[in-house]
Amino acid sequence: MQSTEKLIAKDLLSIKAVFFRPEEPFTWASGIKSPVYCDNRLTLTSPDVRLDVEKALAETVRENYPDAEVLMGTSTAGIAHAAITAHILNMPMGYVRSGAKDHGRKNQIEGRLEKGQKVVVVEDLISTGGSVLEVVDVLREAGAEVLGVVSIFTYGMKKGLERLAAANVKNVSLTNFDAIAQIAAEEGYIKKEDVSALIDFRNNPSDESWIRKVGIK
Repeated sequence: MQSTEKLIAKDLLSIKAVFFRPEEPFTWASGIKSPVYCDNRLTLTSPDVRLDVEKALAETVRENYPDAEVLMGTSTAGIAHAAITAHILNMPMGYVRSGAKDHGRKNQIEGRLEKGQKVVVVEDLISTGGSVLEVVDVLREAGAEVLGVVSIFTYGMKKGLERLAAANVKNVSLTNFDAIAQIAAEEGYIKKEDVSALIDFRNNPSDESWIRKVGIK
């Protein structure tokens, strides 16, 4: 496991940004029932973890998107991370609303964006990929060249991976579901024998047999 994946996984677990609740599953906007929920907004209220996350996001942009000219956060969870990361990198930033405003200039993209500019989207997490791809579409329609996405966490679900690939969108996440599950088992958040069941959920979220298999403490 890479050091960044492990560090951010440990960070998210330490501030209880990752919840394990199979007995009362979380329901996502997509309708998927999940034994795990990741709330990356909690990183903003933990200065040490926030620093780890933003430094890692900045380094990820440097390494994977050296030609980036603008960072664009997803609304709302990606806005703060885009702002802090852009500050570290001394880059312009903005964000994309979920829909255009119904007043004023009726913007959907906030911040200055010129046609042809090379953009990296900053997202907090990726599951099925629908939300971040909507943002990419808006930016492309505005004439931006979207180099890709950086995110804090990805579930690595097949549907999400296929959607991103079909849209020709690269994503680089700081950590992922597999790393979280492994570290959670190593540090006693879950039983080691539960890891395979959690991975089964990741591989096929529509199969709810994990409800009978997982015994989270």
